[in-house]
Amino acid sequence: MPKHRLDLIDRKILARLQKDGRIANNDLAADVGLSPSPCLRRVKALEDSGVIRTYVALVDPATVDLPVNVFVSVTLEKQIEERLDAFEEAIRHRPEVVECYLMTGEADYLLRVVVPDLAAYEYFLKTHLTRVAGVSSIKSSFALKQVRYETALPLHHLSV
Repeated sequence: MPKHRLDLIDRKILARLQKDGRIANNDLAADVGLSPSPCLRRVKALEDSGVIRTYVALVDPATVDLPVNVFVSVTLEKQIEERLDAFEEAIRHRPEVVECYLMTGEADYLLRVVVPDLAAYEYFLKTHLTRVAGVSSIKSSFALKQVRYETALPLHHLSV
């Protein structure tokens, strides 16, 4: 569904589902001012169009012994398509890497790596990241405290 086709009701549905993806359809319908059947049709249309990609459970990292967040800037020797593709393919298969972005600026990639402790990060760095062909520089920054974390996208900029 193109972004310009999202009306006020669609935006309300998306905002509510971003807060609680397990909300019952009857409750969602009541919250957005629809009856259940049209609400369910709209949710299905948002799913089918790819606006809603999937539903997930957000797990508290500390409760599963993953309290360490490392932001890693990676620079490649050459920024050619084959090297970029090879790096991305290598990173896609690493469970410690929960986010990876191709960047502008000094570094080519920015990764967010989640691990239980410094020893686990050192192991990941030595046995995986430094072994990816074409990597010329790795700079790691450790998060001391998470000040804000949101998964819900801000939708206020969308117009009818």
